[in-house]
Amino acid sequence: MRVYLDHNATSPLRDEVVEAMIRVLRGIHGNPSSAHEEGRAARAAVDRARAAVAALIGVQSDDVLFTAGATEANNTALLGLLGRCSGAAGHLVTSAAEHPSVEAPLEALERAGWRVTRVGVDSEGLLDPAQIEAAIEPETALVSILWANNETGVLQPMERIATLARERGIPIHADATQAVGKIPIDLREIPVDLLSLSAHKFNGPKGVGCLIARGDLAFESILRGGPQERGRRGGTENVAAIVGLGVACDLAQRELPDRMRDYAGLRDRLWEGIQAKIPGVRRNGSADRVLPNTLNVEFDGAAGELLLQALDVEGIAVSSGAACHSGSIEPSRVLIAMGRSPEEARGSLRFSVGCGNDTEQIDCALSLLPDRVASARQAVSA
Repeated sequence: MRVYLDHNATSPLRDEVVEAMIRVLRGIHGNPSSAHEEGRAARAAVDRARAAVAALIGVQSDDVLFTAGATEANNTALLGLLGRCSGAAGHLVTSAAEHPSVEAPLEALERAGWRVTRVGVDSEGLLDPAQIEAAIEPETALVSILWANNETGVLQPMERIATLARERGIPIHADATQAVGKIPIDLREIPVDLLSLSAHKFNGPKGVGCLIARGDLAFESILRGGPQERGRRGGTENVAAIVGLGVACDLAQRELPDRMRDYAGLRDRLWEGIQAKIPGVRRNGSADRVLPNTLNVEFDGAAGELLLQALDVEGIAVSSGAACHSGSIEPSRVLIAMGRSPEEARGSLRFSVGCGNDTEQIDCALSLLPDRVASARQAVSA
């Protein structure tokens, strides 16, 4: 039996999503831009999915811009919004613990002359809204914050941060890729202007997501060449994948309270078992402001990559925040930003539960972890 505990990397497709996509692939072959019956059927399917996304997030359907995923949505939010300010490079505020799909376009903006203030997080991975407020300048054109950290699951105080930005007339972008489908998000209550999400993080297909762009907020198109998405993103729509995203949103809206309860129960069972069975462990990130499905654990003195590989051999799939560059293991930027040493960061693993996991699987993982951790520690001390 394999136990998949890496839902933050990607999540398995729900049967309902697969069945809806198959119906489209077999029966709806028209181009949504075509005026004939086949085209109208495809357009209707896309519009239904758009309405489902809007309902889950609490926005208008016209605010939903379909993309190939959150990476494109993040790039569109940053480069599209700020790219229209050609010749007038200014300033933006973000955190020191963002996802690479935000950090990479920020670096591109810096090369173009933009100034970026990266506000630090505390030892629990949390931002202080007062520090965000202090970082805002008269030239600040955008605040961009990761709502839920992909490695630790830490939830930022987005309502307070968004309100601060709104009070100063500054647009705010939230990368909510890990948050959507796992916690309630209602943009009728939280004044976020731009929001990124990706279907495959909550049981939809890979390769589709969207950017929520509220109201008349103007930005440059990243993909040009067609009138699709109200002229904001050229290219024929991936109808089957968009339909899959819509179904995933429908399921999330119906099931969210149960998911939060069930996922949190599995996560807590795992953490309690780790604490009881394995000495020298520490939880990375806030235990209170955290996604219900995510647990990041430091195993003191262990080689995290070796532990990950050993668990994989035993049928347990987890994740490490470390990255491999030119044969060397680089520690997690997120954990370093939280004050962890490189060795502590390298000894940390992320466990993320989701659809399909149960207590038997958690107990299976707990039965294997102590010996594998001991072996990973021996490898370091040898």
